[in-house]
Amino acid sequence: MLNPQVKQLIRETYHNISQSLPDYQVRKEQNYLVAEIAKTLAGEYDPKRRILVAEAGTGIGKSLAYLLGGLAVAQNQNKKLIISTATVTLQEQLINKDLPFFLRHSSLSFTFTLVKGRGRYCCEHKLRALADPQDGQIALWDEKPRTKDIELVKRLYKAYQDGKWQGDRDTWPTPIADHVWQQIIADKHSCSRALSHHHQCPFHKARDELEKADVLVVNHALLLADTELGGGIILPEPDSCFYVMDEAHHLPSIARDFASAHIAINASINWLSKLELLNRKIAQQVSGTSTMSVGSEMVANALSIKQELGHVAQFFNHNTALFNSDGSYRFAMGELPDPLPQHAIAIRDESRGCLKNLNKLLSTIAEQLKQGEIKTKVAEPLLADVGNNVQRLETFLQLWTMLAKEPTGNHAPLACWAKQLDQGDKDILLAASPIEVGGLLEQQLWSQAAGVLLCSATLTALSHFDFFRHQSGLKQDDGTQYLRLRSPFDYDKITLALPAMQFEPGSDNFDKELCDKIPNMIAKQQGNLVLFASYWQMRLVAEKIKNKLDAPILLQGELSRSQLLTDYKARCDKGETAILFGTGSLSEGLDLPGHYLTNLIITKLPFAVPTSPVEEAHSEWIESRGGNPFLQITIPEASKKLIQSCGRLVRKENDWGQITILDRRLVTRRYGKGLLDSLPPFKRDIQY
Repeated sequence: MLNPQVKQLIRETYHNISQSLPDYQVRKEQNYLVAEIAKTLAGEYDPKRRILVAEAGTGIGKSLAYLLGGLAVAQNQNKKLIISTATVTLQEQLINKDLPFFLRHSSLSFTFTLVKGRGRYCCEHKLRALADPQDGQIALWDEKPRTKDIELVKRLYKAYQDGKWQGDRDTWPTPIADHVWQQIIADKHSCSRALSHHHQCPFHKARDELEKADVLVVNHALLLADTELGGGIILPEPDSCFYVMDEAHHLPSIARDFASAHIAINASINWLSKLELLNRKIAQQVSGTSTMSVGSEMVANALSIKQELGHVAQFFNHNTALFNSDGSYRFAMGELPDPLPQHAIAIRDESRGCLKNLNKLLSTIAEQLKQGEIKTKVAEPLLADVGNNVQRLETFLQLWTMLAKEPTGNHAPLACWAKQLDQGDKDILLAASPIEVGGLLEQQLWSQAAGVLLCSATLTALSHFDFFRHQSGLKQDDGTQYLRLRSPFDYDKITLALPAMQFEPGSDNFDKELCDKIPNMIAKQQGNLVLFASYWQMRLVAEKIKNKLDAPILLQGELSRSQLLTDYKARCDKGETAILFGTGSLSEGLDLPGHYLTNLIITKLPFAVPTSPVEEAHSEWIESRGGNPFLQITIPEASKKLIQSCGRLVRKENDWGQITILDRRLVTRRYGKGLLDSLPPFKRDIQY
């Protein structure tokens, strides 16, 4: 049950916050969300399954709600609050705006920090070595540095020494080139906390802050990296944390991408050949007969893997007819043709042995460095070199473990495919990915966490949670709570128009009709956004109608996104007609409140064609079980994307304007009613 003291603390904090925000309006939807978050995390509904899935429309104030409802319960139960997002923009808003404001005006005392991956920090030891003015330091660079590279490293080190820079790549005022950053990056092997002279490196100091902080802000990828390792490796143990997954609709696709792997065959053969050279280098610089024995075993493993890869390459060279016109070949139902399964098993087994031996060598070098048996300037480059090979071999093994897995009828198969590459010597890319990740999320996260809130403005599709629930591995009767709250905005100020179109998408005349209609639909002296289904269609229409308009068309792709929006907003601020043409990537995350957007035109329903191997494999799997991929995947995805597209016009409470959809399938096809009904209750103007 929710502790009465916690209830009182939430009420006090809410009162303080409401008094501190200018023009604050009490929203019953936000109050309800706060209460449901607190009750769920406190175990009031189910003490063993503290999970809430909440769709909260624009304007409810999700960030404030989950801080109000989550932090007080977390502190009462001695848990950390981990807020995970999909975008850098939301992370920055939380760290720079929402959390500082909440801390100043709430009744709670807490600390917070932004958690980044190791690769965003430099290694103090490497930085100092490269910045050392003594002769001979150029030898530490992988390639001869330019003068400006050396000067940059010296500026970085000076700022670090003076306490003006904390060693975080993202906080340096200008971009740091990759080839420079790679020289000073805090890789996990050469910049290990086990090495005494690395205790004060920026990454390790940041991890100390993590231990002290009550609220951790992370991204979904970092969170998934931790859960894949078993939890408690990068972040605190899952059972000591309450998780807030903001922008949760992205989580299934990010999890799927994270669990995928790929390699290029010839490139892998070339890399494996270099392990023999690495072994010689280790033998010269690290003492011990056991090291020589382990190194010999590693080289033998690598040789066996190369031979097996040669057989795999030979198979594809002899079967070029398997590849489509785009150079790709997907293995139907994830099943590899003979003799590839045997080769995959052999490569997997030899890779395990190779990785085991490589890790032994890594441990030996680290131990000898700790004991003073090997000099730091010798050991650190060696640790970095061996460590890089360990990481590459881990990814390599991940792929072959998936390819060697025998498909079963009970679970969705993997998507496995090959693709011809045209880089230099013709190479073959091999890749594999799960098509459903719900089971992984349940196993690694939902069943391990102390409590979870999954929230977003778009979690339902066709007005229910079924699609998201299936994607994320949740079930209707497993104790998970579901909550859908409509935006409190006045939708009567916005008209949803479906004009009488003569042709539907797919017709040869549809593009011509778009060219005829759109010029007359552009609102003068207003902000206009026109969303297209493809770049090709967008460019075609722009070229055909540009001379019919009184204002220039700002076309996605012709300028950077930031410059495009700067130019667009400048025209709006001057009271001029502003016209922005974009594709589906602008349908989410684009914030154009008030006068910046009053006229939104959507040319076509956002149906995704299953063109990627993963999407094709998913459709194939559904069909094999008697399902309909269009109804089970395409329509729900289109519903989410259409809601997101319409949401570009509804950012603030006083927003107004018109949304026009030029796709008649909303009224001519059976599925159209479901798509329309899932949209907010706009005032409708449908011409039949």
